[in-house]
Amino acid sequence: MTRPQLEVSDIFRHHGQQWREHNQGHINLSQLKIMSAIENCRTEVLGGHQLYCQSCHKTHISYNSCRNRHCPKCQASSAKRWLEARQAQLLPVDYYHLVFTLPKEIAEIAYYNKSIMYGLLLKTAAQTLLTIGADEKRLGAKLGVTFVLHTWGSAMTHHPHVHGIVPGGGLSLDGEKWVSSKSGFFLPVRVLSRLFRRLYLEKLAEAYQQNQLVFFGESKSLEDEVSFLRWLTPLRKKEWVVYAKRPFAGPKAVFAYLSRYTHRVAISNSRLVKSDEKDVTFRCKNYRAKASKRYRTMTLSHGEFIRRFLLHALPSGFQRIRHYGLIANTTCKKNLTKIKGLLNVKVPEVTTTELVKDKSVPPAKSIVFTCPECSEPMIIRDILICQLKPRAPPIKLVN
Repeated sequence: MTRPQLEVSDIFRHHGQQWREHNQGHINLSQLKIMSAIENCRTEVLGGHQLYCQSCHKTHISYNSCRNRHCPKCQASSAKRWLEARQAQLLPVDYYHLVFTLPKEIAEIAYYNKSIMYGLLLKTAAQTLLTIGADEKRLGAKLGVTFVLHTWGSAMTHHPHVHGIVPGGGLSLDGEKWVSSKSGFFLPVRVLSRLFRRLYLEKLAEAYQQNQLVFFGESKSLEDEVSFLRWLTPLRKKEWVVYAKRPFAGPKAVFAYLSRYTHRVAISNSRLVKSDEKDVTFRCKNYRAKASKRYRTMTLSHGEFIRRFLLHALPSGFQRIRHYGLIANTTCKKNLTKIKGLLNVKVPEVTTTELVKDKSVPPAKSIVFTCPECSEPMIIRDILICQLKPRAPPIKLVN
């Protein structure tokens, strides 16, 4: 694969240090780690391997990846592994793509309360879907859904929303049969929107009462309870955006499509157009414009580009991909086995002995390096040591 002419890492390497110095004291540790990881990704700093091709006798250097989940270069392989692990979950039914979005007013305070408010977004979206799906007036079934959190718009502004993929049906409430949704229609989005709005605001008010929220800048006045309750009032009447797309063209297209969402970052290298001494230009999409005028370019200063990119740093340990309902991690295997039985899906049984005898199955955790010249396997001739020094534990001062 050829390297793009311009990468996010190039912008960080050339202008990151100046931005850090200019914003010293206003950058958190997580953002500094992200910048360092992207700057050093696939460079001699992280070490690597010296590879030798026994076919064409060429020598190549392969540097290690940073594996940071915010790095544009490290997400393609992660998406591929995730997609392979999800193939066993596919069912021969229609799949629907749903999007739940937080209003702009709430998104503004969500930036300072990421763990709580992003978590509420995922949980309330799932609760909304499972509740409406279980309603006998709607579908009367137990659903399963995979949700992925995105916090950006096309211009890298702060825009928290979740993408969900859900099968068009579910297990009946007694668990004895499969209940399919109507062809081309899953659940009414207005009903989903109203319940989503009510649940989120209720849980947000609970978090406020438990002093779990912090406020800064223009939202500082919301620390007063009267002001906070007054601020919530118009949000209870505002229409919250819940969007449902048409079903996919077959089950195989589902996770291939979703894998592009699961491991996407604020901006990919392919969207970068050019970078000069002052500015960065990249492609973006204006969703409010007509289809013919939807795609355009945007130019930002290097400092603003870096600032917008780091807006979307996730809290440490935060899970942005979550499974709920029938495909929740604790009961997924059991539920899928039952559903496939009800849908008459044949599940091949392969014993461990057969798996070992099958030479087409590669050994676990095997890594094959391919020669870029002749596409033949390469061998590791030498290990390049990582130049970064491990962090030492803090020194305890003894009085």
